[in-house]
Amino acid sequence: MSLHIYDTTTRAIREFVPVEAGRASIYLCGATVQAPPHIGHIRSGVNFDVLRRWLMRSGYDVTFCRNVTDIDDKIIRVSAEEGVPWFVVAERNQRAFTWAYDTLGCLPPTVEPRATGHVPEMITLMERLIERGHAYASGGDVYFSVQSWADEYGELSNQKLENMRAAADTDDESCKRDPRDFALWKGAKPGEPTWPTPWGLGRPGWHLECSAMATKYLGPTFDIHGGGIDLVFPHHENEIAQSKAAGDGFARYWMHNGLVKIGAEKMSKSLGNSLLIPEMVQKVRPVELRYYLAAPHYRSSIEYSEEALLEAAAAYQRIEGFVTRAAEVIHDVDADAPLPQAFADALDDDLGTPQALAVVHEVVREGNVALSRGDKEAVARLLAETQNMLDVLGLDPRSPQWRGTGSDLAPVVDVLVAVALEQRKAARERKDYAAADAIRDQLAAAGITVEDTPHGARWELSR
Repeated sequence: MSLHIYDTTTRAIREFVPVEAGRASIYLCGATVQAPPHIGHIRSGVNFDVLRRWLMRSGYDVTFCRNVTDIDDKIIRVSAEEGVPWFVVAERNQRAFTWAYDTLGCLPPTVEPRATGHVPEMITLMERLIERGHAYASGGDVYFSVQSWADEYGELSNQKLENMRAAADTDDESCKRDPRDFALWKGAKPGEPTWPTPWGLGRPGWHLECSAMATKYLGPTFDIHGGGIDLVFPHHENEIAQSKAAGDGFARYWMHNGLVKIGAEKMSKSLGNSLLIPEMVQKVRPVELRYYLAAPHYRSSIEYSEEALLEAAAAYQRIEGFVTRAAEVIHDVDADAPLPQAFADALDDDLGTPQALAVVHEVVREGNVALSRGDKEAVARLLAETQNMLDVLGLDPRSPQWRGTGSDLAPVVDVLVAVALEQRKAARERKDYAAADAIRDQLAAAGITVEDTPHGARWELSR
């Protein structure tokens, strides 16, 4: 079976056939950096990171473009409220997003363009649209004419033009030929950042930014465009309209992840129910939070609760426990061992992570049985299968990401704990149990849990 994915445009599962054999191109709508990220934002990053990893494991050379919207109405509003320049708001929050993606184990994008760095490409796109009769300048703004694209407009969201409301994206709607026309470029206003164009000073509209960046780095026609389901309309609908009207093929597949909700409401800063990433990784470890976000099917909604979060953490710890115990017996894992067919079939079926993780847990159960009966050959095979599956999901507890080997202090901690455990072992051997217990208590006070196993003492940072 080859990869099949649900395409929002056709509302059907389609076989993935890339533009170029052996290569896959993905554009993911990244952050609009007016505020730091909550788990609803980062869910998208995790879901598409799993897709990228699976494509790579399937043999594709993947180009992954994740943009940063560093100028828009919301950023300007926050800038005014705080009394700081817009770029201070954007830079601060972009760094917060980068930290969050990194903390949850998302691979760095191939390219991460900022909107403000691509104004020349936006101007070129607007010129093409005006020449083709699909855009017009008015009152210092530039608008896309939806009537000029009436037969196709609404194809992604499955809406008809006559049923759509006004775009409501300008202060003066009288400049528009049709209230549903959307702004490609917004004319200069006092106190706002501006860039020069043939139609005067101004700044880009949100939709224009993504079309210009996607085609610059992935070409006029590319494979997959992704983002949250809340972006289908108007953002992605408008991207399609302006890109195709300009003559580009644009994305061949549209993938949208579900939202994270609290109660019946979408998680958002305006509702005051944001769960920011720094707060979340105090409740569970980052790898456990990644498991929580990756475990449901990407198209389903997540109904957040702390109980469900802790259940996910416990489920991951069961996997981690097997890997840790098995690694004490098997030191070299075959990274080229084949994946279980059921696991591959699950991910090929529209990135079915719930079914894929069910396979992981089944292999872990078999592995624990093999450990209990001392079957090293079976343990070696099952550990390799488990770690290779977890690598695809970005959840391998033995990877540098989760072992903390990227820290400058990690090697020092390893040595110091090893010395303490040797001292404890010596105390036990001379039957000085009070000294041995004191060493264990001192390690516990420092946040280190020690577990005695048939293969010796094992330690980990306390959860």
